[in-house]
Amino acid sequence: MQIREGIMVPLGYGNFVRSDKIISLQRIEDNRGPGRRTIVHIENVGTPTVASRTENSILAAMVEMPQEELEAAAALELLYDMRDDIEQIGPMLRKSIKEEAGFDLDKVEMRIDEILQHEIDI
Repeated sequence: MQIREGIMVPLGYGNFVRSDKIISLQRIEDNRGPGRRTIVHIENVGTPTVASRTENSILAAMVEMPQEELEAAAALELLYDMRDDIEQIGPMLRKSIKEEAGFDLDKVEMRIDEILQHEIDI
């Protein structure tokens, strides 16, 4: 992977940083949600920035990547987002959804976790 120099990378909510100034991207695990997806460390900036975009979408904007890898990263990002959203659904609503629609969120969440445990580094 080669970093594309001198391009502006969107971090979300109107915030941008030059691609060659990003030092590291760290996925937010706790309290992750809209507006809080990734911690971005920027050269010569003492405090990391919290980005609303995922680490994969920021990385995709920073580097030259084959289309297949971009699509895989997008699919992986979707799974992370789905898992984060499903985790917010309480047991009573899960039961209701299962009874009304026959859609078992517990099984979906378990399957997503299985897939993410075998995640291939992109």
